[in-house]
Amino acid sequence: MAKKKEEKELKQNPEEAVDEASEMVEELKQPSELEKAQALAEDYKRKWYAVSAEYDNYRKRNQAAVSKAYQDGAAEAVLKLLPVADNFGYALDGASDEKTKAGIEKVIKSFNTLLGSLGVEEIPVNIGDKFDESVMEAVLDFPCEEGEEQNTVKQILKKGYKAGDKVIRYAQVAVTI
Repeated sequence: MAKKKEEKELKQNPEEAVDEASEMVEELKQPSELEKAQALAEDYKRKWYAVSAEYDNYRKRNQAAVSKAYQDGAAEAVLKLLPVADNFGYALDGASDEKTKAGIEKVIKSFNTLLGSLGVEEIPVNIGDKFDESVMEAVLDFPCEEGEEQNTVKQILKKGYKAGDKVIRYAQVAVTI
């Protein structure tokens, strides 16, 4: 009986029926609450991934900055200790008796062990080597004598040191010109 009443109303007001049908179609076209919630959840998930990746990158950058600051601080401290090593070398060169030389050599060996534990090593430079401006600093020059080549190390004035690929102190040398 309710169906007959609806059919009768439809026949009497066809414009209202069309409007009502249009509203029903519009309601069906609009996203449901579930679809809205799913879209919102997907948006939150995408944002969470972006923030998580950004935080991970920040953590890595911060860790690298702390590591570099530590290495720079250690290099600066070692640089301030190197004159002490130079003085022990000068003392060894000037020592006259064997006991004194042996004692100074032990101190130098201990100091070099300490530097090695910090990752610092002496730059290998020998008299007669070609001058290498990446690890050496020419502080004196001598004219070439017979049989000598230009730009060779004639004398080592101060030892050079490096930590990894970073030069802490350039070797100070005299070169031939």
